[in-house]
Amino acid sequence: MAYQDVTNESKPVRYLLIAATFGILALFLFLPLAAVFIEALRKGWEIFFASLRDEAALSAVKLTLLAAAVSVPLNTLFGVAAAWLVTKFRFKGRAFLMSLIDLPFAVSPVIAGLVWVLLFSSHGWFGDFLQRHDIKIIFALPGIIIATVFITFPFVARELIPLMESQGADQEEAAVTLGASGWSIFWRVTLPNIKWGLLYGVLLCNARAMGEFGAVSVVSGHIRGETNTLPLHIEVLYNEYQFSAAFACATLLALLAILTLGIKSLIEHFSGQSSHGH
Repeated sequence: MAYQDVTNESKPVRYLLIAATFGILALFLFLPLAAVFIEALRKGWEIFFASLRDEAALSAVKLTLLAAAVSVPLNTLFGVAAAWLVTKFRFKGRAFLMSLIDLPFAVSPVIAGLVWVLLFSSHGWFGDFLQRHDIKIIFALPGIIIATVFITFPFVARELIPLMESQGADQEEAAVTLGASGWSIFWRVTLPNIKWGLLYGVLLCNARAMGEFGAVSVVSGHIRGETNTLPLHIEVLYNEYQFSAAFACATLLALLAILTLGIKSLIEHFSGQSSHGH
């Protein structure tokens, strides 16, 4: 498919816009990423790999992966269910539900973390109950997972809702007239139509879950080797002036960002081919 220009700007203006775009990308994207890898390798590969093999670093990586492994599937289920509810039904409170889904975008992650501390800390609303039953949420894994789930739960839903609204309900209605059950309609009609949007939402959700700092910082307690996720571990290393180790661990998040961009491009490519095929 050939693309045509939609404006009649002169070549100097076009070249200026292209140069400005790449200049901004170089300044705010490529240069910071390059700086991370340069600083991480400044003292050589031996120090780089030693920093990644450190016990505290490995613990931080495992905790980060665990938090993402729990929060992403939960938010995927919630996102699909919420998108189905919002786009396929009309009910009172629909606009309010949409606002609630967007709430984590509007609330500072630090405030979100403080809310969970208010609820589940030893002096919080449910503190007495949790202490009596020897349940620890704040400064432990459950608190980290709860904070991560809250921060990331809009991503899948907000990716699917506009997609499902644009597709309409004609195919589902046709399936209903043919006697298909709701479960069968979802698996055979709805899911194939939203698969690329779903993958994109899951990708963004996972990237945010693994990179979350503010809310997790509040509820984690910064216990080294126990409740520090990878972003928190990097902060600790940097504050201790272990710059090479901090940047070595930061390369893992930088690689995650690059991988996310690569997969995003693949999803857009295949979703574009799919739409042209239809």
